[in-house]
Amino acid sequence: MAASLEAAPLLKQASTTKTNGEAPNGSLQNYDTIPTGYEVDVLPVGVTSAKAEAKLLARYSAPLVITYVLQYSYTFVTVLVAGRLGTAELAAASLASMFSNITGLAIYEGLATSLDTLTSQAFGAGKKHLVGLHVQRMIALTLLVTIPIGMIWICSPWILARLVPEKEVAYLAGDFLRFYLIGAPGYGVFEAVKRFTQAQGDFVGPMTTALVCAPLNIFWNWLLVFRLGLGFRGAGIAVSISNLTQPLVFMLYVRLFCPDALQCWPGLHFKRTLHNWGPMVKLSIPGVVAILSEWLAFDILTFSASYLSTEHLAAQSVVMTISVAMYHIPFPTSVAASTRFGNLIGFGDLPSARIAFNTYYAIFIGIGIFDIILVTALRHVIAQVFTDDAAVRRLVVGVLPIVAAAQLFDATCALSNGLTRGLGRQMIAGCINFGVYYLFGIPLSLLLTFGPPHLELIGLWVGPLTGLGLTALILYLYMRASNWEKATEEARQREE
Repeated sequence: MAASLEAAPLLKQASTTKTNGEAPNGSLQNYDTIPTGYEVDVLPVGVTSAKAEAKLLARYSAPLVITYVLQYSYTFVTVLVAGRLGTAELAAASLASMFSNITGLAIYEGLATSLDTLTSQAFGAGKKHLVGLHVQRMIALTLLVTIPIGMIWICSPWILARLVPEKEVAYLAGDFLRFYLIGAPGYGVFEAVKRFTQAQGDFVGPMTTALVCAPLNIFWNWLLVFRLGLGFRGAGIAVSISNLTQPLVFMLYVRLFCPDALQCWPGLHFKRTLHNWGPMVKLSIPGVVAILSEWLAFDILTFSASYLSTEHLAAQSVVMTISVAMYHIPFPTSVAASTRFGNLIGFGDLPSARIAFNTYYAIFIGIGIFDIILVTALRHVIAQVFTDDAAVRRLVVGVLPIVAAAQLFDATCALSNGLTRGLGRQMIAGCINFGVYYLFGIPLSLLLTFGPPHLELIGLWVGPLTGLGLTALILYLYMRASNWEKATEEARQREE
């Protein structure tokens, strides 16, 4: 049986059997517990190994990495198209991307992280109907949160005009965000619905959706921006269409190619959907804080680089691009780890959870070391690819070893945050992330950059390096000392 786990889903698929004369019909009267008369067939306790966990993580991480890279391609395509339109449009694309990340996308993603706990633990506990119900609630919360996000984006031309000196760029970025707003609900809903299959061990659905929508995004940009002559506005409409298409394609995938996943869909229950939001909101807020604090921290560093020189700002843009690209390996992998870990906690298989915990940390340290070697070895090549300016190249080559070292701690931080979600301890992770970034990391960066050491761009990255290292260490020690038995009881007692 232990060997069979290597080819099994996250947990053995639960099956309901008729034991009281009533056939299961998906319409359950009590959503708080498993109905009497139905038994859930799950994986026996302790049936795992480090090798099995490593194979599972590799198998589930690959489609997730592809998914997140393709989703990131939307931003890349927008910047590429903007560069074809003109310098002002290129600057506006970068400004709009930064503003939308902080005021919208980070919030959507932070909210959806609560499902990494709720859906994975519900599935692990055998309460399959709760997986779909949690997703329905998150969709409703996402649509509700879109209202204040939309108000901010509608007013963004005036907000940005007060934040940046280039008024033309500010108004272009704000105009783009107004059209980008059309597809914002689609972005948030997709972040929610893709957890529906992920909780069940199916990570191919989101990848398939991205494989369909990413090429379509390129087509929409070509058609609207260049063929129909809508210019920069067309780029905003194109990405909106793509974001709205994603949840539709995903639902079509589930219906046609993954009907077994509908075992976790209890049907639409509007009254139940609007009830008992407490656990979801309690887990969502620290998720938003954790993601927002990290994204905003790096945006602050990029903004600070502009006070050094144009060359420093250009070099910072290059190394940030590399850093974000490298992050698309550990972060999706941490989502897979979070789901697996949450399944085990929800099921109460703590021996297997501890094996998974130790295995994942070893794997992520390996990922971080690989990143260090790769980026350091290719630092001269990277600088040559991104710029012909000799001064900028020297800056990039000089700071990339520090950036590479930061990837080690960034990888372990991604895992630590993922495992705290699986354990249901987002609040702790959110507080630690916020405290370390804003009470230690950023002040240290500014001190080393503009203070007596005058380390310039290197100093700007020493702060994140040490901050990420400290965060990873604190979260690791916290996870080791946590009461996992209590987390299992909380998962089983959590209403609906």
